[in-house]
Amino acid sequence: MRFVVLGARGQLAQELILRLPGEVVALDRARADLTHFTQLRLLLNTLRPDVLINCAAYNFVDQAEFFPELAFTVNALSVRDLATWCALQGVLLVHFSTDHVFGLDQERQTPYGEADLPGPVGVYGQSKLIGEHLIRTHCSRHLIIRTCGLYGLRGKGGKGNFVEAMLSRANARRPVRVVADQICTPTAAADLADAVVDLLQQRRNGLYHRTNAGLCSWYEFASAIFEQAGLSVDLEPISTKEFGAPALRPGYSVLASRLPPLRPWRESLATYLEQRLGEKQVAEVA
Repeated sequence: MRFVVLGARGQLAQELILRLPGEVVALDRARADLTHFTQLRLLLNTLRPDVLINCAAYNFVDQAEFFPELAFTVNALSVRDLATWCALQGVLLVHFSTDHVFGLDQERQTPYGEADLPGPVGVYGQSKLIGEHLIRTHCSRHLIIRTCGLYGLRGKGGKGNFVEAMLSRANARRPVRVVADQICTPTAAADLADAVVDLLQQRRNGLYHRTNAGLCSWYEFASAIFEQAGLSVDLEPISTKEFGAPALRPGYSVLASRLPPLRPWRESLATYLEQRLGEKQVAEVA
């Protein structure tokens, strides 16, 4: 079994590369740019994968409001090209989407299942939702996996993650203000990678929600980060309106699944912080 992983420098891709049960060809943007599909198609024709895993995306939520053309090119039109190629070659396409395909129902207070009607509130979510539709239209052999709030130890995609952002702000010894009215489920990239491998081994097809279990606001997540890291931080809850981000976010975007849930998010966070400390100590000794 040969796997080709696009977006190979990202947090999730790095975890998948360690776990995939077969030969893995990892391609970063320098070698496989989704916006230059003619070149990418030639490369894929040469590599002849059994499974194509697309971890590449334009996931800068606020910037997407100012550069919608780029967001739709990467998250929708380029995904259509991947789906068309996979259908012609008989290749399974694994693609990742987001809880941001929801949010339009502002009264929602119960988790969204795979069968629930999506309704995004920002350009990023719109572009990802259209990408989902284009995959379903053009490629019958697909796995679309929606997730939320990824954070991982590995990967150099340039964006970082919420946990690292909070720890950095704590080290700066300044007050930290975090939104308390956006409810979701942060998910460890390592746990999601395990879930993806399980889906592949079960030969699943279609759309699945995969996140850690439970729910919290971003403020509650930040509080747990500082508590588990043993840090005393001046942490203040604020509203989405006070934060003033350019892009609208879902007020409630907890994902449910017809599959058994992954482990609770607090357990995953504890594992992440333990592993992070261990890697830091090893680096200091080296």
